[in-house]
Amino acid sequence: MKKLVALSLALFLFASCSVDDGYNYSFEVLPVESVDIPDEFTLGEVYPITVSYFRPSTCHYFKEFYYLRENNQRTVAPINYAYESNDCESLTDELVEATFNFIVTSNGSYIFKFWQGEDANGEDQYLIIEVPVID
Repeated sequence: MKKLVALSLALFLFASCSVDDGYNYSFEVLPVESVDIPDEFTLGEVYPITVSYFRPSTCHYFKEFYYLRENNQRTVAPINYAYESNDCESLTDELVEATFNFIVTSNGSYIFKFWQGEDANGEDQYLIIEVPVID
């Protein structure tokens, strides 16, 4: 009897789940407007870095950061879900923030390149900030 109940419950659960949840979305990398970052780091410490960017519509939601590490250089940009929906409203001035924690693991300086979009020629533009590491 227990096996029959377990089998029935399992079939019910699988039948009630849908692989297609009805949401269509894509990922969109958005340009950085400004950054709140310390003027200097101390080796071994952890620092929050807050990135501000404009949310284009009510259907854009923060997912994660694009984060490329090359030696002591970091390239950063916010990635958003962009849901496809008929009831999305365009936004022109909704500045939102997202924060990540940065662990200082080496001496010297870190160079952060925050992506700010492309220019008229399609060239990537960056807000470049160099942060020295002190002992």
